[in-house]
Amino acid sequence: MQWLYLAIAVVFEITVAIAAGKAEGFKNRGWTATTLASGAIGTYFLSRALLTFDVGVGYAIWTSVAGIGITVLGAVLFGQRLDWRKALGIAVIIAGVVGLQLSGAA
Repeated sequence: MQWLYLAIAVVFEITVAIAAGKAEGFKNRGWTATTLASGAIGTYFLSRALLTFDVGVGYAIWTSVAGIGITVLGAVLFGQRLDWRKALGIAVIIAGVVGLQLSGAA
């Protein structure tokens, strides 16, 4: 169940990043509300996941996977550049997350 909680937390963290970018420095009320609500919901589910995960491992996985999601969605939805360096960084992050999982941390 902790993996489901962590996955939900990741989705809401990605939503926070996208909504914060659209909030225009919190001038746009709708996107600001989305940012704040998504942050609260994501934090709730992260805290649920951290009941089972080691805090450092759970947080590292959460931020890493969300960062990958934000980078990929930025390229797909907003035309942001995804070059080989970013792809290499994503591969290194994935290797790190797999390494954390294989360590038996959760």
